[in-house]
Amino acid sequence: MDAQEFTDIVEKHSGFVYNVAYRMMGNPHDAEEVVQDAFISAFKARERFRGDAQPTTWLYRITVNAALMRIRKDKRGKEMTVSEDARPDIASNNWAESPVAATMNSELASHIDAAINDLSEDLRVAVILRDVQGLSNQEAADTLDVSISALKARLHRGRIALRDSLEQYMAERSNSR
Repeated sequence: MDAQEFTDIVEKHSGFVYNVAYRMMGNPHDAEEVVQDAFISAFKARERFRGDAQPTTWLYRITVNAALMRIRKDKRGKEMTVSEDARPDIASNNWAESPVAATMNSELASHIDAAINDLSEDLRVAVILRDVQGLSNQEAADTLDVSISALKARLHRGRIALRDSLEQYMAERSNSR
């Protein structure tokens, strides 16, 4: 791949790469650093890109690896987060929704974010790539460099943990009424 082809890929997919980095890092500053690290790594490895995979799969894998390396290097032990800023504002999307319903939906969304953040790193990344980012099983497995069955196992465990957390949250809410 020559420099112009690489530039075209960066221009076409930089928003997607930033979104993955932001979802994994939880703040714009760290996400921008991960994007920079990812594109530097991709540029250095551009000659090895054979075109067997989609450019997005290749960039996702590089971005996820850059984010994981940054997280592991962080001496403060910062966890990957799904930031409230990264999800749509539920209340503003439905003007017909009552304030009580909007508040309840916002609380639920915050609880879902917290539950995703509580997942172990391997489950969290699988859930973010597959269920939040919307990658196919194949794309997510390729990004994580695991088999589809390993991805499905991580998703299954992650979704069960999320379901259990949501069931507990809903039970607490119904008991408080």
